[in-house]
Amino acid sequence: MPACGLADAAARAAACRNSAAASHLKLVSIFVIFITSVVGISSPVILARSFQGKPAYDKALLVIKCFAAGVILSTSLVHVMPDAFDALADCVVATRHPWKDFPFAGLVTLIGALLALLVDLTATSHAHLHGGGGYAPLDEHKHNHGHGKKVGESRLMAYRVLEKEVQEEDEGEKTKVEMAVANGGGVDEKVVAVVVGTAEEEEMVKMRQRLVSQVLEIGIIFHSVIIGVTMGMSQNTCTIKPLVAALAFHQIFEGMGLGGCIAQAGFSFKTTAYMCFMFSVTTPAGIILGMIVFAVTGYDDSSANALILEGLLGSLSAGILIYMALVDLISADFFHNKMMNSETKMKKACYVALTLGSASMSILALWA
Repeated sequence: MPACGLADAAARAAACRNSAAASHLKLVSIFVIFITSVVGISSPVILARSFQGKPAYDKALLVIKCFAAGVILSTSLVHVMPDAFDALADCVVATRHPWKDFPFAGLVTLIGALLALLVDLTATSHAHLHGGGGYAPLDEHKHNHGHGKKVGESRLMAYRVLEKEVQEEDEGEKTKVEMAVANGGGVDEKVVAVVVGTAEEEEMVKMRQRLVSQVLEIGIIFHSVIIGVTMGMSQNTCTIKPLVAALAFHQIFEGMGLGGCIAQAGFSFKTTAYMCFMFSVTTPAGIILGMIVFAVTGYDDSSANALILEGLLGSLSAGILIYMALVDLISADFFHNKMMNSETKMKKACYVALTLGSASMSILALWA
């Protein structure tokens, strides 16, 4: 194994170590990173709400989400995974057993991806079981004369979808549909069955988008906590100074990625605000936690145990984010989205957005 140059590295680190200056920089970074995180994650949410009700709403939301997918994919492959591999490949760790015997960073990344798949499968199965049983058979009104709660819910959903679909059709037909549904009958049951099925399918898509947003936030929070704690424990001003600016831009783009997914999921205002708040405070809270840990224990962020913890959590986060970006975001939109498949221009615009998101986040790897 080649020499690691530990003596030279220690000399350079000693020249930059200044606890008072480092603490001042970290306090400034807490405020700066919080503001940029709020701006990043709230921008796509506000943008989506401003388009709501307009013809371009669905298209704008899809383009935002594709940009978000590029950001998340780049975050996982260019930022999180290389840092995790570097932490476990450090000389302090790589010379110890069992870390020198097996590529644990790759293994834990794989475990993260498989865990994300397991969550996906479990949630999808749960949604199918409970979603599929949420509505009574369409002929139930023959027995309860249309007064059953589930039939009423089905007809209400049918009416809402039909109302949307007949806007561009003959107005007389629309009136017939409205009167028939309001009277609890008169509509062709095959039509109602199709419409109810479409409504249920749309609800399933929403449920899946919400799950994707929540799991995605968990993966990003892992990453943000690691960044924050590592920075909070560091006393190296030469490292902290460029990190403050780099992390500010990092949080803007990562926030835009997560915010785009939250916007499309259609959460309530309260849930949206909560998820935005949690993302915004995670890195600053990690910095504060790192400062407290260092003040109480004098824990060295370059010690073997710190590097092992950073490498394992980073690898797990990378696996989750890679799976979410490729499967739940890119694959779902580019291969299973009706709007994307029906419009060539839309597909091109989304691909450009995906590329721009990936490029924007990748460039930041020059500094952080």
